[in-house]
Amino acid sequence: MSSNVQITPFGGVRENGKNMYAVEVDEDIYILDCGLKYPENELLGIDIVIPDFSYLRENTDRIVGVFLTHGHADAIGALPYFLNEFNVPVFGSELTIELAKIQLQKDPKAKKFDDFHVVDEKTEIDFGSVTVSFFRTTHSIPDSMGIVLQTDAGQVVYTGDFKFDQTAMPGYQTDFARLAEIGSKGVLALLSDSASAENFDQPVSEHEIASYVLEAFKYHNGRIIVASVASNILRVQQVLDAAEQSGRKVALMPGDVESIVKTAVKLGKLRMPENVVVPLESIGKLKPTETVILQTGRMGEPIKALQRMSNKQEGKVNIEAGDLVFITTTPSHSMETVVAKTRDMIYRAGADVKAIADDLNSSGHATKRDLQLMMNFMKPKYFIPIQGEYRLLDSHAEFAKEVGIPADHIFIAAKGDQLRYDGDDMHLAGSIEIGDTMIDGIGVGDIGNIVLRDRKILSEDGIFVAVVTIDRKKKKIISTPKITSRGFVYVKTSKDLMQESAELVKETVQSNLDNKEFDWGHLKQAVREKLNHYLWDQTKRHPVILPVIMEVNQHHRRHKKAKPAYSTAETPETEA
Repeated sequence: MSSNVQITPFGGVRENGKNMYAVEVDEDIYILDCGLKYPENELLGIDIVIPDFSYLRENTDRIVGVFLTHGHADAIGALPYFLNEFNVPVFGSELTIELAKIQLQKDPKAKKFDDFHVVDEKTEIDFGSVTVSFFRTTHSIPDSMGIVLQTDAGQVVYTGDFKFDQTAMPGYQTDFARLAEIGSKGVLALLSDSASAENFDQPVSEHEIASYVLEAFKYHNGRIIVASVASNILRVQQVLDAAEQSGRKVALMPGDVESIVKTAVKLGKLRMPENVVVPLESIGKLKPTETVILQTGRMGEPIKALQRMSNKQEGKVNIEAGDLVFITTTPSHSMETVVAKTRDMIYRAGADVKAIADDLNSSGHATKRDLQLMMNFMKPKYFIPIQGEYRLLDSHAEFAKEVGIPADHIFIAAKGDQLRYDGDDMHLAGSIEIGDTMIDGIGVGDIGNIVLRDRKILSEDGIFVAVVTIDRKKKKIISTPKITSRGFVYVKTSKDLMQESAELVKETVQSNLDNKEFDWGHLKQAVREKLNHYLWDQTKRHPVILPVIMEVNQHHRRHKKAKPAYSTAETPETEA
């Protein structure tokens, strides 16, 4: 009797990043990747977004382990938060495990975790009903691998991030013979990278990109500020090599890149040219034509760091007239507006901008021809496009039909969809609720839709605060309501508005005090509603209205000072 196999995406489908997939084989759960994504514009103030682990909390004892494909944040970034809750082994290549450890150092609890297991393309791990093995892939980071789960029902193959490049250097090369071997054994389901499914042109080889970087270094007569993702070790290698060949020195801006570079060098995954990297403090002694500054930003995202440098806010090094800002990362479509704004800021600072993506098709992910080649290697019975927004998954699904995979064997899954194979066919068996967990500072999951809504309103229409002190027993207002506004109107030019608002609050509060059935909740709501209608009539804006009602008891002995007694029921609340 064959095993029951169920595949559930926890992220990475219908979105960019946050790759995490649970494969359940009978009673065991295998976690494939544990990544994060960076927030889009509407997630105001949110640092990162990670998968929702609720379902896994209910099934902790069933989790066999976490299996990682590569060392980028979209595959390992959520690991510190996951390991804070789940004490399960983690498997990955040598470099991937070392980069995961760097991620864990940021969390006091998770950094104590030590159940790591280094694997390679020759490793096979027998878990009884499942044997897990790996295969080398080509990506922008060394030691990138795909994962194979061999079950009684067939193999489940997860490609991770990949592309095919015939000129790839050692450490980045795909093992084509291994792909053919996997396909010959029968693949039940293929989960394949869709990040570049809209890109129909074959990307240029990394050899061509290296030549392009060198040309840029040779022909710019001034400082060069390179913007790159910290964990894109292949691009960092190309920058170091080009600096060596063009007689330049490289200084690293503070951030993750220092620890990543040191780790990659220690493991022999990055060649460090002699005397090319110099301390950041020494660049003032170099001629502009000898200087390269590598900016990867905090958490490996360089675009916001470039904005700070353009505004002279970065501290040690800022963008100056005559600089060339060389953007070597390929931002996602959702970042296009931010990148355009960043370019404008750089030009305003007097610098020039050059981007690899403007001149070359430089994606680190497979395009149509490579995606179809992967399918032809694997010959899967069922196909699940992953890692990308819906339109990318849909394009990938069309490619699958072109190579002969039946439409009813292709699943464009949403987060929480449970794709189950029961021995006869694979079908959508149900769905579990899987949301996003938002990280803001040290807060994990404490920011929800209501808080985000309030942040959005605050950013658009500001806040309006009305403070009033009452004596409930004497049914009177002790002091005139005080009105404060931030981000709503300029107070000095809106005195009439503020005065009328204070009178409105006074009338509303007194009316509630005169009511025999006084109620705190009703009083606050009445103040909000009256102010909301008045302010909308006057300004056509809806600020966050915050009524602060304080109660003071004026019955006291004459030889003692009155002490205000604030009602615990009247702590400020935020409501739109």
